[in-house]
Amino acid sequence: MKVLQRDSLTLGGFQGIKEHRLVTGSKAFGARRDSQTWDGLGNFVYLADARFVPFGETKMHGHKEVDVVSVMVEGRVAHEGSLEHGEELLAGNAQVQRAGGEGFSHNEVNPDDVQNRMIQLWVLPERAGDRAGYKLYRPEGNGLTRIYGGSVNQNDTFDGKTIIELGRFSKEETISLEGDYLVYITGGKLFASDDSSSNEVKDGDLVRATNLNMTALEESQVIIISVLN
Repeated sequence: MKVLQRDSLTLGGFQGIKEHRLVTGSKAFGARRDSQTWDGLGNFVYLADARFVPFGETKMHGHKEVDVVSVMVEGRVAHEGSLEHGEELLAGNAQVQRAGGEGFSHNEVNPDDVQNRMIQLWVLPERAGDRAGYKLYRPEGNGLTRIYGGSVNQNDTFDGKTIIELGRFSKEETISLEGDYLVYITGGKLFASDDSSSNEVKDGDLVRATNLNMTALEESQVIIISVLN
């Protein structure tokens, strides 16, 4: 098991946002990869832990042939753009925007006078040329909620071999994951072990492991990335 600690990385940002980049995948960034960051998993190529300054925003910008997943951890954002303009993303919610060949433009705005926190992930689509689309998720209670990936024969999530799930666990709850995983801790503290080692992990830690077992030491939230066989 390997652990990358967010606070060991250089703080960067743009516009009204300060962020730590933890994943810049070679499939998307090639030789431009930040050497501090980790490579991705499957078609998952980017993870940034961002805080918007009060009333900060990304400014309107566009994407093509990438799926953009935004997970709200603290505060809220007002979503503007070509897909579902006017939607609001609250803490615990996630939005997924599929750019496809059609593309989309968006601006995420912090409407409040305090900082917020949002995790952004990028996944390359399995095929080119899809239509743009938008999905919003508001998970309730504990357990796992899939927000990305799966069969083309379902409509709950955008399809793909890369799977992204949100997890919320009470103290002493356990979870076992067979196979290769990246797990980003967005709240709380857990004890984690895999085939090679064990460690206590906390908010801001990114874990890469095979056959991972985790026990929550306090109420905890995670983002789990895996790839379908």
